Amino acid sequence: MPVPDEIDLSGERKRVYRFVDRHGPVEPAVVAETVGVDPESFQHHVSILKRDDFVEEDERGRLQAQIQPGETEEFAEAGVAYAVRPARPADFSGVVGVIREVAAEQTYITAETVAEELTYEETLFRRTPTACRVVFVAEVADEVVGWAHVDAQEQAKLRGTAECTVGVLDGYRRHGIGSHLLQRGVQWAASRGCRKVYNSLPATNGAAIDFLERNGWEIEAIREDHYEIDGDLVDEVMLARRLDE
Repeated sequence: MPVPDEIDLSGERKRVYRFVDRHGPVEPAVVAETVGVDPESFQHHVSILKRDDFVEEDERGRLQAQIQPGETEEFAEAGVAYAVRPARPADFSGVVGVIREVAAEQTYITAETVAEELTYEETLFRRTPTACRVVFVAEVADEVVGWAHVDAQEQAKLRGTAECTVGVLDGYRRHGIGSHLLQRGVQWAASRGCRKVYNSLPATNGAAIDFLERNGWEIEAIREDHYEIDGDLVDEVMLARRLDE
């Protein structure tokens, strides 16, 4: 995202944005104190940054950079109407719940890790000097039924890749929801200039592997006996989709 260049002779607004971008989510008082801006000016700068979609508040009132992952798309397939959109702070518990339910049904180690990271960090979005994360959701009747989580790297040598996990509750599969979520995540990665998205799955999760292959992903490698699941050693299947071809 470009740094805001509004007319600001003191440069305070730009310093506020840079600090939030590098350290968010962060308490507003911490930003104001660290940047050294008086309360009245600080509130003005934050208001303008929010207005112009550079900064937003998370569910705890902390400031973070606005990632701008797009708009809501609506679909209706096989008698089910649903929307695919960027997640909101209010979706937090729904997203984590869906990820955990899907991961419990079919072993999905990466998704389990995502659920724990979201819970620990208490936020769906994240942008730091090393990583940028967005979450998309599918909702039916205002309830989250699926997710796509994209974790892109900000480090120069890794900026061309992003990890993408996707899942849908069992009762809402076979309606195209997973494919639309996956497409949304891939499009977002491509918009950032990524050349490849990747994911890894236990070999026992054949349904998820087949799903990715049907959507243009390919198996890059297999690491033998990488997981130990219920006392058994299980291979890891590493899949990816190239975006620069």
